[in-house]
Amino acid sequence: MRYDPTRHDSYADDVIHGILKSVKSIALVGFSSNTVRPSYFVTKYLIERGYKVYPVNPGLAGQEFFGAKVYATLADIPDAIDMVEIFRNSEAADPITDEALSLQPIPKVIWMQLGVRNDEAAAKAEAKGITVIMNRCPKIEYGRFSGEIGWNGVNTGLLSSKRPMLGAKSWQKRTI
Repeated sequence: MRYDPTRHDSYADDVIHGILKSVKSIALVGFSSNTVRPSYFVTKYLIERGYKVYPVNPGLAGQEFFGAKVYATLADIPDAIDMVEIFRNSEAADPITDEALSLQPIPKVIWMQLGVRNDEAAAKAEAKGITVIMNRCPKIEYGRFSGEIGWNGVNTGLLSSKRPMLGAKSWQKRTI
């Protein structure tokens, strides 16, 4: 089957929702310890939502953030990974995808963060049966499906009779 890059111009909600419901473990390549970087708060958010997140950054390897040990490479992660999230630039997505394809077992999903698109990497991964998502953020998508984004005044198009409730420390967390 010939690779069709136009398939990655938009994704059906049921595809994104299905990934977020089925994935349990995520390797987040490009994690930063800088608290204002998106990879920092996306990692924290996904862990708080129950995902097993393995931050990947060679400069931070061995350190812990949010109870998660940081690894230098994907190959260093001792467990099987359901999804590799690429928080690096588009050029870096190809070698990261190659590294993901060398894992045993291979991940089910390669997810490239907002602004990251690499059709060559996507074609390689899809040829191996891996689902590829590009130019999307799992934190944003999770928040959209759970209704959390709507709490901030963003029109998600989802209707709910449930009102957001203040917890003892922060806003109530919702799930998908």
